[in-house]
Amino acid sequence: MEIILKEDIIGLGYKNDIVNVKNGYGRNYLIPTGKGIIASPAARKQLAENMKQQAKKLEALKAAAEKKGEALKDVALTITAKVAATGVTYGSITAAIVADELAKKGFDIDRKIITMKDIKKVGNYEATVHFHKEVEIQVPVTVVAENAQAEAPKAKAPKAEAEAPKAEAEEPAKVAE
Repeated sequence: MEIILKEDIIGLGYKNDIVNVKNGYGRNYLIPTGKGIIASPAARKQLAENMKQQAKKLEALKAAAEKKGEALKDVALTITAKVAATGVTYGSITAAIVADELAKKGFDIDRKIITMKDIKKVGNYEATVHFHKEVEIQVPVTVVAENAQAEAPKAKAPKAEAEAPKAEAEEPAKVAE
């Protein structure tokens, strides 16, 4: 079944796109909720006419999306999370958490336009922000352990203690000679 989308649906298409969907999805969800209409010849003709009339508006929307994208281009996020000894996080890092972190940096981005797999381990990942159908920005996301900063100084202390007994052991050997 061919449907003309009336709004952006991440994972399916953008507003005014003609997409193929299964009959049940179109009849039971897209059409009743007003998110799409059947792509009949009359609807296609009207879509083409609307696209001609809205060409300038669409260019302005794309320009605004590119401007937002440029502002977000050099942003990298570091998210601290509670982590088990195996490196697995307690809970997962989702698009909502990434949106909150971006809000802390001054970017007001809706969590619905951010796509990514839920992060469940410490490491480096990427989140995709969909501003416009032609403007998508990759934001690097680094997940670090919450207690990693506290463990780093402790790790150095045992090494210093281990080196001290070695130095003492060498002194008696010199005295014996």
